[in-house]
Amino acid sequence: MSSPDFPATLDPDRIPAHVAIIMDGNGRWARAQGKDRLYGHWQGYRTLKQIVYAADEIGIRYLTVYGFSSENWRRPAEEVEGLMRLMLEAMRAEIEELMQNGIRVRVLGRLSQLPSDLRREFSDAMERTRENTRLTFNLAINYGGRAEIVDAVRHLAKDLLEGRLSPESIEEETLSARLYAPDIPDPDLLIRTAGEMRLSNFLLWETAYAEIWVTPTPWPAFTRDHLLTAIADYQRRTRKFGAVVEEDDLS
Repeated sequence: MSSPDFPATLDPDRIPAHVAIIMDGNGRWARAQGKDRLYGHWQGYRTLKQIVYAADEIGIRYLTVYGFSSENWRRPAEEVEGLMRLMLEAMRAEIEELMQNGIRVRVLGRLSQLPSDLRREFSDAMERTRENTRLTFNLAINYGGRAEIVDAVRHLAKDLLEGRLSPESIEEETLSARLYAPDIPDPDLLIRTAGEMRLSNFLLWETAYAEIWVTPTPWPAFTRDHLLTAIADYQRRTRKFGAVVEEDDLS
């Protein structure tokens, strides 16, 4: 049964278990305000905090956001350094509130390439929140979908060479088990802000059957109402997973 303040527009029995978000448009939003890109990233952080708690409130179990892609290293050094500082300060600022609200933090990606102080902060946050049982908040940092698949294949190759696996035994599930977060279900809904119509190398394996919702709103202007609208749209769809659905099945 839903709580009295549960959004009336949503069916509490059809909330997507896992929502993934490509948080795009920080720089464009900042330029429109006459500010630099880092101002947009800081506002994006404030938006993210609101959305994490909104997702928890309506019963989403997993929220995965694209925080820093493996391609983002190509950005100007000043912006990259600013993003690293932002992530460090944000994690330090939010960890107590995350603990108080029972939210688990996980960081997915090639973390060994991050600055040591940021790695330590992420490691501490994951350890401190590992027993929390409400929303699992996944940050994809220095993440690339192709890199994740490459890393999974490397694990498979090692198991093959060491005799723990035979080529004939490899199935989709075998590779899935070697991804960064094999215990987390695939996203049901993928949200992208700022109107771009591409995956940008995000969760390429996991989003094979995700429903996609795109808004022209840039990430810093994204609100709880946008999230509710995306979920309401998701609830109006019929997920087919490649199967044929007859009209009678839609009634």
